[in-house]
Amino acid sequence: MALEKKTAITKIEIVGEFKHVQVRETTWVEDDGVKIGGETHHRHVVSPLDDTTNEEAEVQAVCAAVHTPEVKAAYQAHLDAQQAEMGGGA
Repeated sequence: MALEKKTAITKIEIVGEFKHVQVRETTWVEDDGVKIGGETHHRHVVSPLDDTTNEEAEVQAVCAAVHTPEVKAAYQAHLDAQQAEMGGGA
């Protein structure tokens, strides 16, 4: 019996005005190549200003395609406007 825990990216979604990238990773266990039990899912979001160097190549490619300089600038302006509304400064 060879139990093996496997994880794979099973969904990548581009969401919202600022093209946030939602990544769903699925984890399951296989016994001699046959899936046993259920799956668990973990999601994380990559925003336009996030560092993607630790992301999987597939996620990096999606981020590179949708997180254009224009999207990054608009997102930064949005964050700056939110900060100003809250009366905060850096």
